[in-house]
Amino acid sequence: MLTPTPHASRVIFLALTVFLASGIAATQDDPNRPPWAQKSKPKKNSSSRTTSSASSSPSPPNGEPGKIVQPTPAPPKEESSAPTVQGNRIRVNVNLVTVLVSVLDEHNRPAPDLPREAFQLFDEGNEQKIDIFEPETSLPLDLALMIDASMSAHKEITFEQEAAAHFIRQVVRPGDRLAVFSFDEDVTQRPPGFSDNVAALQAAVRKIPDGAGTSIYDAVLLASRALANRGDDRRRVIVLVTDAGETTSHSDFDAARREAVGANVLLYTIVIRPVKNENGRNTGGEHALETMTDTTGGAMFYPDTPAELTAIFDRIDRELRTQYRMAYYPNPRGPANTYRSIEVKVTTGKYQVRHRKTYLTAPQ
Repeated sequence: MLTPTPHASRVIFLALTVFLASGIAATQDDPNRPPWAQKSKPKKNSSSRTTSSASSSPSPPNGEPGKIVQPTPAPPKEESSAPTVQGNRIRVNVNLVTVLVSVLDEHNRPAPDLPREAFQLFDEGNEQKIDIFEPETSLPLDLALMIDASMSAHKEITFEQEAAAHFIRQVVRPGDRLAVFSFDEDVTQRPPGFSDNVAALQAAVRKIPDGAGTSIYDAVLLASRALANRGDDRRRVIVLVTDAGETTSHSDFDAARREAVGANVLLYTIVIRPVKNENGRNTGGEHALETMTDTTGGAMFYPDTPAELTAIFDRIDRELRTQYRMAYYPNPRGPANTYRSIEVKVTTGKYQVRHRKTYLTAPQ
């Protein structure tokens, strides 16, 4: 019997080791082996990311593997309270409150050319610094002309249409835009929409068809929404011609008033009363319109005859051309989404002052 030398023993031992290792490796690569016996896969480094099939696509810095994640935007910078000028437009932050002020003398005529020192402005009873003062403001108009097409208003529709056509010719100036709406049980914006095409707008007024019910609240609400989409650097005005016999609105008074206040519209209302005596007509819509008109800083008109409409439209036009524009940063600023009261006074002479009575604070 041969006894291996120490050197031979070491060779045999190494050979056995290699054989066993290769056998184990082979069995661990066998797909028929149970999972616990399979070759363990190396763990991914926690910092690694899989990439898309395009080799040129960079690995995303964060987020899900294989997707390019947009970088997290930097925190917004705090806005300056000072206005900035872009071209011929003035941009300010949401804290700025703008008030259009109509000042009439004792004969109900516009009173232009009053100096800044003649005015005092209060927010919730606290006097404010008037940061912007513009006599006879040059801000362009966006105007919604709303014509009641209900059966109850049909008797005077021809007078209304002709007076409105005259008003369109008077009021639309370069930079202004006007849209004609009719309302009955529905509210309809007539072509050509907001436009400065006087002939097309006059044609739209003259083609308003007869309707049935009267949806005053819907008219104010939808006109306010249409104007709110027109831009912040313009004046928003509604001129509403109606018999004020509210019958078919889906909206209610509170919703309509909130929309008008939120859109910062100026409402002028012309009430064509089929019956002069309050005992002979429904006055609910009329009183609601008085409240909304006063809240926005507009005016109510009650012509005794349709022939007076032209003079009323002329008065609205003159007033719009002689308005004062004031703006201020409320101090203190009210809580978000709350109503705040505004009061403007003229400290000299005997004047009637009209302006919006309230505004809704912006979200924080």
